Amino acid sequence: CYGTVVTNLDPAAIDDPAVRRALHDLWLDKGVVVFRGIAGGIDTQLRLSEIYGEPEVHPMMAGTDIRTEHRALAPIEFDRDDGNIYEIGGELRGGYLPWHFDGAYVDRINHGGVLRPEVLPGRGGETGFIDQIAAYDTLPAALQQRIDGLSVVYSYQPDLTKAKFGERPDRLVQMSTLFRKGMEHPSVQVRAIHPLVYEQAGTGRKILHVSPWFADGIEGMENEEGDALLREVISYVMRPELMYFHRWQPGDMVLWDNWRMLHCACGVPPDEKRIMRRTTIVGDYGLGRREAVAA
Repeated sequence: CYGTVVTNLDPAAIDDPAVRRALHDLWLDKGVVVFRGIAGGIDTQLRLSEIYGEPEVHPMMAGTDIRTEHRALAPIEFDRDDGNIYEIGGELRGGYLPWHFDGAYVDRINHGGVLRPEVLPGRGGETGFIDQIAAYDTLPAALQQRIDGLSVVYSYQPDLTKAKFGERPDRLVQMSTLFRKGMEHPSVQVRAIHPLVYEQAGTGRKILHVSPWFADGIEGMENEEGDALLREVISYVMRPELMYFHRWQPGDMVLWDNWRMLHCACGVPPDEKRIMRRTTIVGDYGLGRREAVAA
């Protein structure tokens, strides 16, 4: 069982060492924590994030001219004038992002994030989560054995219609400047490799560690056989019973463990506005690496 809700947390209690330990343990145990009715805005978000690690500048923001209220706050915004818009099943969606874990396309994966809404749309805008500990447990034993020791190769792909695995939109209508410029970022010029399965530190629970968005294939098996195997694995991850979709309310903050959880953004109608602020929690699980490039 993953995920839990903490209601009406007093921001003053964040400084209590016992509360901090309890909230940290809850995060590692449950993977996703919904804080409902929490007051304080930016200051509370930053202090809450510090329980779990040092808030860092998001890698794709480093070196850009993007500015927010605090250097560790990343903007997650949809604006009609310069936002991603895709057609999915005949419907236009702004700010849509498919299932992924953050940083799959680099070797060092941040440990998590805290997301807080500033402007919510009248409809749409949900954020989805999938627990990959629960996903691993759904795999048949034979498939678990088959993927043991395998790794996945990832690269940055800003055009979601060109994603090789997982769900793909039908048509790209508009790509944001931020996504387009991402292709030039130094951190994405060499592919990254991450294990397909690894054990959660401290518990030994196995995590099915796959990000459908950004995946290029299985290392050493970038062929039809390997692609078929990866698609089979992803089919178990994408089961509706494993998905939780958070419907945002004012006063919410949502924390997730990026070393364990997948997340997605369902998107909004293009005439709606959605503004979120996200902190990124520094970390490195130590199992990622860069692809060797021939001299």
